[in-house]
Parts: sequence; structure tokens; C-alpha cells
Amino acid sequence: MVTYRIEGGPAYSILKVLLEPGESIVVESGSYMLNRGAVDVKTTTGGIVRGLLRAIAGGESLFLNVITAREKAEVWIAPPVSGDIAAIELDGELVIQDSSYLAHIGDVDVSVAWRGLRGLIAEGELVWVKASGRGIVFVNSFGAIEEIEVPPGEKVTIDNGHFVALEGGRWEVRKFGGWKTFFLGGEGFVIDVYGPARVWVQTRNLPAFAGLLSRFLPSRSS
Repeated sequence: MVTYRIEGGPAYSILKVLLEPGESIVVESGSYMLNRGAVDVKTTTGGIVRGLLRAIAGGESLFLNVITAREKAEVWIAPPVSGDIAAIELDGELVIQDSSYLAHIGDVDVSVAWRGLRGLIAEGELVWVKASGRGIVFVNSFGAIEEIEVPPGEKVTIDNGHFVALEGGRWEVRKFGGWKTFFLGGEGFVIDVYGPARVWVQTRNLPAFAGLLSRFLPSRSS
């Protein structure tokens, strides 16, 4: 079994994976940092149709990198934004916010989970990432990651920008409050998650942070 450790969290987490000869890890394009020991790298779309859907509809990279050890090796993987990394044991399906998929180990298929029209309105995207199979999936966040258990018959409502991943249950996207709150209250869409489920959330909101930064950036003249 592949061994790993997560260091530097929750602000500047890095994933360090130890691979025995012949072992592999699949990594989101652009997240590789370094390796010690000889490795082979193969780039895949995870199936051309699924890859195109992720790239076009989900805003994700078309490519995944499969890193396989030729000898005992260590691979470092770094997310694109500051924040945490969580390792999720997968035996079934996991729905992941499109920018939070980082890597996986094992017999895992990466495809898309349709969000519907409200998802398009909420973030301009129609899909999230779906991981299915058995293995370990690594997700990254903006800020720290909190795991929440949702018991059967209960519901938790999560701001769209704080959602990271969901296992089990069912979910739907809706506006937060009435139309006055929607337009004037600083909140937009939320996700209702119905148990039994496990859900991972991030303590910071990347779209809100980007909006804050934009106030301090010089405007471009046409």
C-alpha cells in the first residue's frame, strides 16, 4: 500500500507520497512539485470524453499525470492555492468541487457530476468532479478543511464557495433566502446536503477572496 504524509497544514499543505517500485499516483495537471528516485510519467485524459467534459464544462484541466516509480521514490505534490489537504478513503463515489481535486491512488475513475442550471448560474460551471471506485482521493482547499457527518434524516446547508467534497446522501443547489437576500445580502447559492452523508468544507471562500482582491487591482482600460 502506498504510504504518504501531509505536512504544512492547514495554511500551506504539501502531500508527500512514498512509492515502491511499480506503484503509481495520479495527479492533477500542474500540481507536481518534485520527486526523489526514478519515476515514469504518463499523461492521460482519463478517457477522452470524460477529459473533454472536465476541461470544457468543469473548468478543470484536460490532463492527469500518472507518476509511476521505477525504483523506491518520493513524490511531492502541491496545490495551486494556499490551504489544507485531506486524504479520503474511497469505496464508492465522491463528488468534489471542481478546483479541489488534487490526486488519487488506487482503482479510481475521475469523471463529472452534473450540477444543473443553478450550478451554472452559481459559478458559471455545469459540473463538479466525481471520483468513483476504491482507493484514496486527495482533495485540497482554500483555508482549512472541516469534515461534517450528516446523520440520516438530517440536512446541512453549505455556502456554495465553502463546499469541498461530498460522500453519500443527496444534494441540491438553491438560492439563499429570498430574492432580497440573494441580491443584497452578500450571499448567493447554497448547497443542501441530506444525510446520511459525509461532507468536507473549507474555511475560506475563494470566489469571495478574488472579489475582494479585485477592489485593489487597477482597472484595465479598453
